[in-house]
Amino acid sequence: MTEGFELSEHARYQMQDRVIQPSWVDSTLSAPQRRLLMADSHGNTHYLKQISDFGDRWLRVVVNPTADPQRVVTVFFDRRVK
Repeated sequence: MTEGFELSEHARYQMQDRVIQPSWVDSTLSAPQRRLLMADSHGNTHYLKQISDFGDRWLRVVVNPTADPQRVVTVFFDRRVK
């Protein structure tokens, strides 16, 4: 896991259920193509990156920035991102 971040149990489950590789999450957190601050009503930061190994689909990693370390809340491939 990228330094300064931890996975919630929900995020771990979603990664397993959706076959999302840990390296993809690390890559998205360390070098996102887009980073959206305060992107939802909970004040979470959304990190997005296209994953070439998964058909160039966009991986969205939702992070609670107020937790210490920052907590990955959930991860999913977002079909809405173009």
